[in-house]
Amino acid sequence: MKIASVFALSFVGFCGFASFASAEEAHTMIAPDDVKWGPAPKVLPAGAEAAVLFGDPTKEGLFALRLKAPAGYAVAPHTHPADEVVTVISGTTHLGMGETADRSAAKAMPAGSFFALSPDTAHFVYFDEETVLQVTTNGPWGLKYVNPADDPQKTQ
Repeated sequence: MKIASVFALSFVGFCGFASFASAEEAHTMIAPDDVKWGPAPKVLPAGAEAAVLFGDPTKEGLFALRLKAPAGYAVAPHTHPADEVVTVISGTTHLGMGETADRSAAKAMPAGSFFALSPDTAHFVYFDEETVLQVTTNGPWGLKYVNPADDPQKTQ
């Protein structure tokens, strides 16, 4: 099963297709108190929450989602199939580049920080405090772990 297909199935499980904001709508406006959080896709470690703000991560096209990571949360080295544009909304993201999770080489990215990663760029993230990220990219979204044993779907 392709990574995007696995991701699509996990997104269906957490919020269903009906709750995605349609990319075909004339506009989308969501106030912070109106963000609808649910469990993050199963391709991510348990404990995070996600909210799709615009588009559909399981389909071709632009989408935006927010990820809320609790303190102590980490995502092992991985890549994505498309450019990924990330803004740190609150908290601090520790972003490290490469195929090993060397925390001493990670850069602290506090609220207001921005980063953009090219397709297939190996990176990892961890969070010492609750942090909210906004990810904008083109679907279908996927995540491929450098070490397949890090994929939380393998242990479920």
